[in-house]
Amino acid sequence: MKRLVVLGTAAVLLLAGCGGGGPRSTGGGGLTGGKIVLGVLNDQSGVYAQLSGKNSVVAVQMAIEDFKAKYGDKAITTNITVETADHQNKPDVANTRASEMYDRQGVDAILDVPTSSAALKVADVAKQAKKLYFNISGATTDLTGKSCNKYTFHYAYDTAMLANGTGTAATQAGARNWYIVYPDYAFGQDMQKSFAAAVGKGGGTVVASDPTPFPNDNFSTFLLKAPTLNPKPDVLGTMQAGADLVNLVKQYNEFKLKDKGIGLAVGLMFLTDIHSLTPDALAGTTFTDAWYWNFDERNRAWADKFAARTGGQRPTFAHAANYSAATQYLEAVQAAGTDDADAVVKQLEGKKVDDFFLRGGEFRAADHRVLHDAYLAKVKPSSEVKEAWDYEQIVKTIPAQEAFRAPSPDCRL
Repeated sequence: MKRLVVLGTAAVLLLAGCGGGGPRSTGGGGLTGGKIVLGVLNDQSGVYAQLSGKNSVVAVQMAIEDFKAKYGDKAITTNITVETADHQNKPDVANTRASEMYDRQGVDAILDVPTSSAALKVADVAKQAKKLYFNISGATTDLTGKSCNKYTFHYAYDTAMLANGTGTAATQAGARNWYIVYPDYAFGQDMQKSFAAAVGKGGGTVVASDPTPFPNDNFSTFLLKAPTLNPKPDVLGTMQAGADLVNLVKQYNEFKLKDKGIGLAVGLMFLTDIHSLTPDALAGTTFTDAWYWNFDERNRAWADKFAARTGGQRPTFAHAANYSAATQYLEAVQAAGTDDADAVVKQLEGKKVDDFFLRGGEFRAADHRVLHDAYLAKVKPSSEVKEAWDYEQIVKTIPAQEAFRAPSPDCRL
């Protein structure tokens, strides 16, 4: 009988030592550990490092500083830190890093996560951990479809938004026959489906679609194939992004496909891609952007602060969206008086926002798609570029309610 008592006591002590009683608040207005920890999980060394990467950590740090300056001693806490990790664009690595962030590093909310296959893994981890996740750089609509969950918000853009803008506009402008090449993973597969639907809706035809290796530095097989297709495509629709897109466009120009009557439509492009290629390599190319640094004075004011912190680099929409998401999370914690995930979700669902990134913004409660205005943009030729990094002409604003698809019946929050 005494042995049973000793074992029971040991078991109770073990559970207490492991936090078996759940998160404990130790001050700071109902915060676990009396602090807030944000996590930035992204590609910091590979094909997507430039478009987001380490500079997204800078953007999140800027959001923290501005939050502290706004609230001063009325802030729920000034003990706010950032943890960061490189997921190497690998789903298994993203899964491990996200688990470590939530479980070992005490991260309250993970941000960014480019590469859709990695993004979907982190959504699963967030659901299991019951902690917040703001996806910024992954594009798959599955995040607000069959893989949606209560703790995940899809923030900046998705494949449906891109296709709705670029696919529709290019088809209406005369690109009737398309040859689509896409990276062979979740993002590319979703892009191919979304663009094929948009092209068909606009009265065009997809002559052929081919998956390409990811990552990839040689697209010659696909570029040589394009002129041999029957009918010959009016446009090559490239769904690559980051360094892969840079490689493809360079080779598109080397193979002189434009001279052969095959135009170029870019599914996803970031400011850093244009900077790497130079504006003349893409002059006249139309694409859909989620945000542009020189759109107006409000955007430029933040971009100036960002440039001062990054050696003069202007922000991509991923950098701006990471700042916005971090800010909105901190505001929700401030309003809730706690970092309890369910309480924070309650603050965010249905919230209407107008910050420098979220124009016409809304945290849609039905599927956690974060709505905002999007933009149809065109790359300027170098003769029209008046200052460094000012490479885009905004052709059209796409209102928030038109930019994104309706809630998917596959989403079950």
